[in-house]
Amino acid sequence: MKTLSTEEYVAMRQGARVLEADSFGEKVLLLTDGTMLKLFRRKRWLSSAAWYPYAQRFADNAASLRQLGIPVPEVIHVVRIPSIARDAVHYRPLPGRTLRELRRGYLDAACEQRLREGLARFVVSLHERGVYFRSLHLGNVIYTPDCRFGLIDIADARLYRRPLRKHERLRNLRRLEATADEKEWVALVRAALVV
Repeated sequence: MKTLSTEEYVAMRQGARVLEADSFGEKVLLLTDGTMLKLFRRKRWLSSAAWYPYAQRFADNAASLRQLGIPVPEVIHVVRIPSIARDAVHYRPLPGRTLRELRRGYLDAACEQRLREGLARFVVSLHERGVYFRSLHLGNVIYTPDCRFGLIDIADARLYRRPLRKHERLRNLRRLEATADEKEWVALVRAALVV
């Protein structure tokens, strides 16, 4: 993990656009060169993030998911920024649009149905390969220009050496169904998982 000085961090984020922030500060920056900087804060003093930072988890998960053939962002490096008490992952974004963006973009019925069927197959394939993606929702699934599904915001993914058990699949599905106006959109995923 590389440490950035205050000056290096200020230079890196010069002209950046804030894509995500919360009451604790900036979370995701789009840098002027088109790369992204995702900032992580340690939420509790006593936390596993003290010895295994979220930014490193993101990078490790990216490498593991890529080995499984799942499209993910390309990590450039993991950094620590002591002056703002954050760790960060600097990466090239995964090209494409989120399913949430596509869904809200007035898809015709046939196109939406194809995407829903594709999402169902994708989620089943994740579970068969042992991927438990705790942040599974339409805003974190990308449909790439080469017509594949990929994942973003992968710091809290878990990878097992076995397919997920039925109760793990169903628990993961509850997260996908958590957004009320998207619940119906993922009905095919539920049907595919309970077969």
